[in-house]
Amino acid sequence: MPELVVTALLAPSRLSLKLLRAFMWSLVYSAALVAGAIYGCIALTHVLCRPRRGCCGRPRREAPACLKDPTLGKHDFLSLRVSSSGLRLHYVSAGHGKGPLMLFLHGFPENWFSWRHQLREFKSHFHVVAVDLRGYGPSDAPRDVDCYTIDLLMADIQDVILGLGYSKCILVSHDWGALLAWNFSIYFPSLVERMVVVSAAPMSVYQDYSIRHIGQFFRSNYMFLFQLPWLPEKLVSMSDFQILKTTLTHYKTGIPHLTPSELEAFLYNFSQPGGLTGPINYYRNLFRNFPLEPQELATPTLLLWGEKDPYMEVGLVGAISRRFVPGRLEAHILPDAGHWIPQSHPQEMHQYMWAFLQDLLD
Repeated sequence: MPELVVTALLAPSRLSLKLLRAFMWSLVYSAALVAGAIYGCIALTHVLCRPRRGCCGRPRREAPACLKDPTLGKHDFLSLRVSSSGLRLHYVSAGHGKGPLMLFLHGFPENWFSWRHQLREFKSHFHVVAVDLRGYGPSDAPRDVDCYTIDLLMADIQDVILGLGYSKCILVSHDWGALLAWNFSIYFPSLVERMVVVSAAPMSVYQDYSIRHIGQFFRSNYMFLFQLPWLPEKLVSMSDFQILKTTLTHYKTGIPHLTPSELEAFLYNFSQPGGLTGPINYYRNLFRNFPLEPQELATPTLLLWGEKDPYMEVGLVGAISRRFVPGRLEAHILPDAGHWIPQSHPQEMHQYMWAFLQDLLD
């Protein structure tokens, strides 16, 4: 009899959850179709304005010299064991034996090179490692969408830490890498000693905040485009990747003073056959587990946020702080910064990081 009562009580909630998910997916795909139409017009405009570039991206035959700069560190590969037997991730490391492991996780549309300033800055006191996440750069890039679930991506991070011979790390992350880092700190807290997070919120915080602040949905409109099959890859590559070029170099919202060679460092691997599919597959799995339950955050964390970030509202910082165990979060809003703080404001980022990590060096 008690089992029947429990089942009867749970049935409405399960039905409500199914209805909520069905409603959410209808909204997501409706927004995806609208975003596809808008970005289709943008891509077509780029083609019409630059007809010589054509409708496809130009494959780069040789990597730019800056990707081979020996002063940034040594290039190597690590075979994954926990998440995917045989899958290899590319990484660049320096300062081996100098101190604790400082692991860097990049965002989209970037790669390990986005951490070039931090690799130079911290290699004197830490073993700095900037990894190319699966699907990016020379790292292996499975084609299947199911190879890019959050669980598998977190297992990759676990593999990297343990595979490098460490039991914990200082996890430094930005954008998509930060989204993974938040989750990783919740499910693998013993492997994270400290976190430095730039320009990203935990998925559950982002979900709850966006429901209450519709403006955040508009800032993240590209996420909906990336839910569609094949079309995002086509649109992003049109007119020789002009959408990516604009994202990275726009005079208001891009990375200040990005040189042509540094821009090519990001475009090189995206221009290879299938080079966009892996990174976009991250987004195709983004809504798989929604709606999400609120989660308490406890890992000591330094959070850096750009007040002029075009993709993430400043209000998310307060939403993040309300989820933290008191005394575990140190947050700073940089008034003149946008989304690309590790590249646009490295000196300010380094100052905050040195202060945050000082007790580990004493």
